[in-house]
Amino acid sequence: MTIARYTLRFPALDLNAVRRFYAEGGTPEKLVREIYRRITERGNDAVWIYLPPLEGAVANLPTDTSLPLYGVPFAIKDNIDVAGWPTTAACPEYRYIPAQDATVVARLRALGAIPIGKTNLDQFATGLVGVRSPYGVPRSVYNGDYISGGSSSGSAVSVAAGLVSFALGTDTAGSGRVPAAFNGLVGLKPTRGILSAKGVVPACKSLDCVSLFTTNVSDAQTLFDITRGEDAGDPFSRPLPRYSDAPGGTPRIGIPRESQWEFFGDVEARELYRQAVEHVRAQGNPVVEIDFAPFVETAQLLYSGPWVAERLAAIESFYKAKPDALYPTTRNIIGGAKKISGVETFRGLEKLAMLRRITAAEWEKMDYLLLPTTGTTYRVSEVMEAPLKLNTTLGHYTNFANLLDLCAIAVPAGTRPSNQLPFGVTFFAPAFHDHSVCQIAGSFLGEPLPVAQTQGVTLAVAGAHLTGQPLNHQLTERGARLLRTCRTAAGYQLYALGGTRPPKPGLVRTPGFCGPGIEVELWSLSSAAFGDFTAQLPQPMVIGEVDLDDGTHCKGFLCEPCAVTAEGTREITSFGGWRAYLASL
Repeated sequence: MTIARYTLRFPALDLNAVRRFYAEGGTPEKLVREIYRRITERGNDAVWIYLPPLEGAVANLPTDTSLPLYGVPFAIKDNIDVAGWPTTAACPEYRYIPAQDATVVARLRALGAIPIGKTNLDQFATGLVGVRSPYGVPRSVYNGDYISGGSSSGSAVSVAAGLVSFALGTDTAGSGRVPAAFNGLVGLKPTRGILSAKGVVPACKSLDCVSLFTTNVSDAQTLFDITRGEDAGDPFSRPLPRYSDAPGGTPRIGIPRESQWEFFGDVEARELYRQAVEHVRAQGNPVVEIDFAPFVETAQLLYSGPWVAERLAAIESFYKAKPDALYPTTRNIIGGAKKISGVETFRGLEKLAMLRRITAAEWEKMDYLLLPTTGTTYRVSEVMEAPLKLNTTLGHYTNFANLLDLCAIAVPAGTRPSNQLPFGVTFFAPAFHDHSVCQIAGSFLGEPLPVAQTQGVTLAVAGAHLTGQPLNHQLTERGARLLRTCRTAAGYQLYALGGTRPPKPGLVRTPGFCGPGIEVELWSLSSAAFGDFTAQLPQPMVIGEVDLDDGTHCKGFLCEPCAVTAEGTREITSFGGWRAYLASL
């Protein structure tokens, strides 16, 4: 069987649409003005907490058309910092103005993306409903009587309404997946720590993830690849291991035993899930039943266990000083942490460890777990009458993910016939299987994706292989992809080498040297392409390990020290990079 492709309510402003716009002569200023027109036309939809003035927004737009996200507009959940913009976490009295971008925002801006504004959320990212905010209630773009899902409510609606190409959310309990399901979107919840959480107001710091809302899986995978990276400023940051994470053979899809299906009376959602299961089976994937009970038991720990105390730890000083500033439901949830003892915390950790062992046995039976993103959806009025009970039902299929260290991607899976509201499913996989979970989701939607370069190598280039330089084609011809521009750590010197054609610099590691750091581009190559590329490397160039200014490291071009003594060579470290040096000539 085939599964009906979901039709977005508004035209998608996806990455390809933006690229076409610029290819046909559009400019970032025209696009931003059009976005502000659309925002104005929608009126007070409670999506935005902060939008900069239009004229200020168009005054500092990217100009480098070679950047991989040149002119791509995105929204930011208002618990993620943007330098100079207020961060509120949907609590006006918590408001502060950060001096620096969150790491993930800084990386996106460096790649040419345009931040449009800060979006509404369930206060302090506590909730899956999208109604716990003094800034109003964003609603599903398909029916304004229904919730948009939370906590990343405004971010999801901003993408679904065609106002931005993608949006940043966060996901501790399901906040990057539930709003995707209720607005017909793709919601990628990466492995914890792969996207830096530095500059994010924490909910549960040990569990939080930065998440991505897009209109297709390809965009989600692309954005994941160019924003990921270990961050020394985030204590929970982790690198993505350099190995292929795709399962061998035909992927086995796990589903709960049918007696464990829970749809809270939503018969249409139950039927759509059944169709999704039949769809993956028709695609040739073995479908295996697993015991879902330990996953549900894990999910219950998130709000009934000691992790509620971590929510209080995140804002304890503010909570003690201004408890009445919190939204009532949020205050009651976080305030419950005061009753949790150290003994209960260690009991909870022990219980989680046992549940991880039990669920690991279930993972031996499957490669991916396919679940409804939620069992049902609700009207805004229903949630207002029973805020805690209905929020709990929405987390039935989501709350366990970060506790069990899983990655997940939520995708559309049809429409409820009675009210035309979207239904969604989520694919789960163990930690670090982010690429393969995107691949299986793309296959489910009939959206072929390029094979992710999970066996690839990240290479730092500093000279003639930079974008626009004469040897850059040696990378692009081998299928390399530009990830981002950054700088080396301080202990490197740069030399303009004499007698090289075309002109080349030499990057030399100098222990004890403290310089400005050298501008480099990071490129991703498959292992085969990297081997072919390095086999043709001429003297005096070598490949070594290059330390970056964010504390990470990768392979990179270096130079034999003897080359810097050649006639005509000069040190150019003070320029901070090859491009700046060339511009000075």
